[in-house]
Amino acid sequence: MTSVPNLQLSTGADTITIPQLGFGVWQVPDADVDAAIASALEVGYRSIDTATLYGNEEGVGRALAATDLDRSELFVTTKVWQDDHGHDATLASFDASMKRLGLDVLDLFLIHWPAPAQDRYVETWRALLELRASGRVRAVGVCNFEVEHLQRLLDETGELPAINQVELHPYLQQFELREFHASHGMLTEAWSPLASGGGVLTDEVVVRIADKHGVTPAQAILRWHTQIGNVVIPKSVTPSRIRENFDLFGFELDPDDLSDMARLDRGERTGPDPREFG
Repeated sequence: MTSVPNLQLSTGADTITIPQLGFGVWQVPDADVDAAIASALEVGYRSIDTATLYGNEEGVGRALAATDLDRSELFVTTKVWQDDHGHDATLASFDASMKRLGLDVLDLFLIHWPAPAQDRYVETWRALLELRASGRVRAVGVCNFEVEHLQRLLDETGELPAINQVELHPYLQQFELREFHASHGMLTEAWSPLASGGGVLTDEVVVRIADKHGVTPAQAILRWHTQIGNVVIPKSVTPSRIRENFDLFGFELDPDDLSDMARLDRGERTGPDPREFG
């Protein structure tokens, strides 16, 4: 079985680790998520990423209950949606998620979007810090936060998230954001790592690099993510693709490959702009 590297997550007074390669379940229907997670766990995935918005936390909970793996071997992430921003609503959302997941302690709880027009993400962040202090969450973080949102959390609460999950792929490489993360001890996690619908998988540079190493374009991109230090959470419901996405550590991109990939950045989003969404 492939050995997935673990990266350190800062949690204030302590440090825990997160598998660098995880399994995302966005857009996987609740009725189908059990089988998808069972396939992922069989291949070797140990990190599962869901969210209230995905509507499949109950299915994730069923899959977790059905596995023979010890809870200590698994890393589970979920997220609070922007409709539940604010202190009390966030705590209530967390309780509901935990009931659906069937868990007593969550590994990572994230704010899904900053929704800056609501201007409640700082209050929401304080609720996450309370949950971590209570021991019900091991680490807390955010998704889709820009530098100005992160800086405000630091200025007003004195603490930054352990991780920021953002859209990140060869056409949107987020150089400035990744530099901010690195300079403050935060991890970068990539959603839509293959730029769904963005044509990255057929880009001639990506295809050439993949052919050079005898791998698929998806494997070449996911390997690029891991080599530049990202946590990555590809999603699939097809067992063969789930296995393919996991098989990343038997080859290595060379410096020329990494340079060529870096030049593909276009600042091109496939999802919403975090400054405007919500």
